[in-house]
Order: sequence, then C-alpha cells, then structure tokens
Amino acid sequence: MFQHTQPSREGKSNFTAAPEAAVKQGNLLLAALPEPDFARLAPLLEPVRVDVGEVLCEPGDLIRCIYFPHDSLVSLLGVAEGRMTLEVGLVGREGMLGATVALGHELAQVRAVVQRAGSASRMDSFQFRTEFARNPPLQRVLYRYTDTLLAQAIQIAVCSRFHVLEARLARSLLITRDRLQSEKFHLTHEFLAHALGVRRVGVTKAASALQQQGLIIYSRGNIEILDVAGLAAASCKCYEIVKEAGEAAQATAFI
Repeated sequence: MFQHTQPSREGKSNFTAAPEAAVKQGNLLLAALPEPDFARLAPLLEPVRVDVGEVLCEPGDLIRCIYFPHDSLVSLLGVAEGRMTLEVGLVGREGMLGATVALGHELAQVRAVVQRAGSASRMDSFQFRTEFARNPPLQRVLYRYTDTLLAQAIQIAVCSRFHVLEARLARSLLITRDRLQSEKFHLTHEFLAHALGVRRVGVTKAASALQQQGLIIYSRGNIEILDVAGLAAASCKCYEIVKEAGEAAQATAFI
C-alpha cells in the first residue's frame, strides 16, 4: 500500500542542502529560468528526499508544497471511488508537482506517488504563488509545461480506453525508461496495476507476454528492457505521441 505523508512546513529538510547551481541543473524547469529570476527563487527552495511509495498528495488535499524533482520520479494517479486508479502522468526532472497552484487551484486533483526515490526541491505553495505573480519568465515556463502535461494526460486516457493491456504496458515501460534514462528500473506488479487501472493478474500476463518475446526481463519488480525498438513496436502509437509531447516541453522551456 502507498504511504500518505504530510510535508512539513517548518522548513526542515531531511538531507544536506545542495548548492544553488546543482539545484538549478537538477530540474529542467528551474534551469530554464534566467539567472536573476532563479536567484530570487533559490532561497525559497528546500532540498528534500522522497522515497518509493510515498504519497505526496491525495485528491482533495490542500496543496501545501510544490515539488521540483531532480533524480526522483512521481506518478500522477487519477482516483475513482477512493480505490480505482489510473496513471495520468509522470513528473520527473523535466517538470514539477503542484503547478495548478499558480492557476488558482488550492486542492490537489490527483494522487501523487513517488515511483523512484531521489532528491527534489520543495517550496511552500503560498510563496510559490507570490513569486509566480511577479515572475514573467516563471509564468512562461509554467504555462508551457502545464499545457504539455494536459496533452499527455489526454493521450494516456485515450490509450487506456482503446488499446490492449500489453501495448499499454509497453508504452508505460518505455515512458519510464525515457524519464529515468535507464533500461533497468524497479516497478512492482502492484504499482503497475494501480498505474494501468487493472488487476495484478493482468499485469502478470502482459509482462509475461513481453518477456516471452524477448523484449524485457521482469523478475520480482526488477525490470530490464532488452530490446527498445521491439518494445516500441509492441507499444501503441500513444508512446510516440507522449514522448514527443515531453520533448516539446523540454525544448520550449528554453525558448
């Protein structure tokens, strides 16, 4: 089960503070800001570590903090009736969690679960809203990112409705690979079942099919992609669409 934790507002971090240059380089949205604008933001950023399975927010929660992941990865899950879930997006070093605060939303709309442990920069949501109002470069970067995040969520929803589970699993594994920039990562059956909105037995069958084709090795949550091109062929076209949207977000962040 996922562990729901409430972030502290006392400004205490649970690992050593990182230099400003490392913070900016660690997250592409922060890196896209001109130096003077980032310099105003930097003192408000708190370095934190997030752990696998940690729930950063639930639907309806008051958004207290904004997160800019560095090497961590956060899964965004839509929740129905409190128990049924479907992944509608991923947030890594290319983006941020809590962007809707700048758009006037104080309550979380999704469940945010840490998929890969790592570091992030955290900021009080009220301070972020204040800085956003007076920082045009931050506004431009954030508007482009939220537009891209919405496009990805729409495509993933379409994919979940019309495409078979094996292709959807291939798409999910490829997107995770791209975000982590690694052919090897850890995803449990339970996590994939929550992300894909299916039972664990469905994940087992789909993963076994991909493994029998020599595309992946999957054992006790440890995944290795053996054939990226083959897995892309087994996936639906949604993978390329989501990938292109993510690349567009990174590119436009620096315009």
